Amino acid sequence: VARTQSTFKPKPYKRAEDVHPLHFLHHEAVDSRTQRQRGAIHKPRPTSSAASLSSKKGSHRSSTASPKLIIRCSFKASSSNTMAPLNQENYDYDLVVIGGGSGGLACAKQAVQLGAKVAVLDFVKPSPQGTRWGLGGTCVNVGCIPKKLMHQASLLGEAIHDSQPYGWQFADPASVRHDWATLTESVQNHIKSVNWVTRVDLRDQKVEYINGLGFFRDAHTVVARMKNDTERELRTKHVVIAVGGRPRYPDIPGAVEHCITSDDIFSLPRAPGKTLLVGAGYIGLECAGFLKGLGYDVTVMVRSILLRGFDQQMATMIGDSMVEKGIRFHHKTRPLAVEKQPDGRLLVRYETEGAESGTAEDTFDTVLFAIGRQAETGSLQLDKAGVVTADGGKSDKLDVDDESHRTNVENVYAVGDVLYRKPELTPVAIHAGRIIARRLFGGSSETMDYRDVATTVFTPLEYGCVGLSEEAAEAAHGKDNIEVYHAYYKPTEFFVPQRSVRYCYLKTVALREGDQRVLGLHFLGPAAGEVIQGFAAALKCGLTMKVLRNTVGIHPTVAEEFTRLAITKSSGLDPTPATCCS
Repeated sequence: VARTQSTFKPKPYKRAEDVHPLHFLHHEAVDSRTQRQRGAIHKPRPTSSAASLSSKKGSHRSSTASPKLIIRCSFKASSSNTMAPLNQENYDYDLVVIGGGSGGLACAKQAVQLGAKVAVLDFVKPSPQGTRWGLGGTCVNVGCIPKKLMHQASLLGEAIHDSQPYGWQFADPASVRHDWATLTESVQNHIKSVNWVTRVDLRDQKVEYINGLGFFRDAHTVVARMKNDTERELRTKHVVIAVGGRPRYPDIPGAVEHCITSDDIFSLPRAPGKTLLVGAGYIGLECAGFLKGLGYDVTVMVRSILLRGFDQQMATMIGDSMVEKGIRFHHKTRPLAVEKQPDGRLLVRYETEGAESGTAEDTFDTVLFAIGRQAETGSLQLDKAGVVTADGGKSDKLDVDDESHRTNVENVYAVGDVLYRKPELTPVAIHAGRIIARRLFGGSSETMDYRDVATTVFTPLEYGCVGLSEEAAEAAHGKDNIEVYHAYYKPTEFFVPQRSVRYCYLKTVALREGDQRVLGLHFLGPAAGEVIQGFAAALKCGLTMKVLRNTVGIHPTVAEEFTRLAITKSSGLDPTPATCCS
């Protein structure tokens, strides 16, 4: 490349082997007027091709013309796996990502930053109630973001009641009313803004976005079915499946026809009114919590236990705290049928097991099912690519190699909620998606660590945790080999309005011997997610009870309670403090 006085300076490569064989250097010729303004005239040293070009076009350029000088550099192909030539197998793309949620988008953007040519396919099938949404996946549209906004709306309602003892003067707090339409409009406006920003970000990062339903024709061919039923075929070296999941409906009469799920609640065009939540996982309890906080009559139907997979002492306390808020629970109960009445309300017939066994019925304005989710793999035509689902094909989810996230097919990978027995959390999908891209196109050997991932359940009194539950620690290490430190505490801001502190509680689960390595931390109280995040990093670094006790807390905060833990369950001592500073 001829030396010039141009400000254009291609980044030098240390070795010829580092340059991709399809790399092009593009240099914009600057017109003479611009050059005079800069005080420098660009005069490249003529080469045979440049001289020929000059003789044909003339030595003086028009000020309106801006031809490009393209120099093709061909070097020896890299022997690393960071980037393979696209024309090696006549591929159109280095990577096609099926699914435009958090994990898929993170993978796609990271891959492009590492030099890959990437396309993202995303298509949202409407819910049975007709709900649709834009790019961004579950978290942005019908998950974390709208859930947190509605949780915040319910907390603000509680703050109104707390504010009078702090000196805020207004009419009777009981007269304050919430407007559902205003809330849903605000939430949906925010979501649409995120959809737009996400699309612009893909464009700016040179990720090709295709609004089509993706499925396999073979392991290296993905078909995008567009809205007008036309199909577009994409040949690709690698495929990442990031289709996520959708809520399940029970197989009972009237469920699909008349009931909603978390796909619908955040854009429900009418106030939910008296609501039945079927399911006691974190989605069901979170929805029950914010609906009650917004002033609606709420009942939760529980078939077995609350928050399966979480620490059961904490789960029981969450349930009790929600009962204290006025939420009703029907335990060991399952719905049998849902029938729409002439007035539009829903008659639910259900049965209860155990001591109070029998059938009963009740009427609700809204019935929301939160009984679990299923992976969106049914339309992928996985058999065309040779991909087998988990549990010998019995599951709708995908089993992957923990290091590479590869399925049973060499060039097909998976990430996010579609994975079998992996945490269904947005940050997990994002982190894993980036790792896949770095392994494929950056020569990285890093792996995803699914252990000790922190999470928070946004119930009225929030629950944050990281590491092992007490039950899991006992199963892994033996009950005699662990020690549980615990305490009740009193948030300072609860004193003036005299809010209940009955269920403000925390505990650490640790090994009994030595410095007592911490295996898990659990916190029930305000701002639980903010509290647990920092301790999650400490746990990953090998936190011990000795270190925790030697850490000076910030006073007065609820997070400092972890640094003050001194009472063990095995001691039998009362873990209730006398004051906030005791």
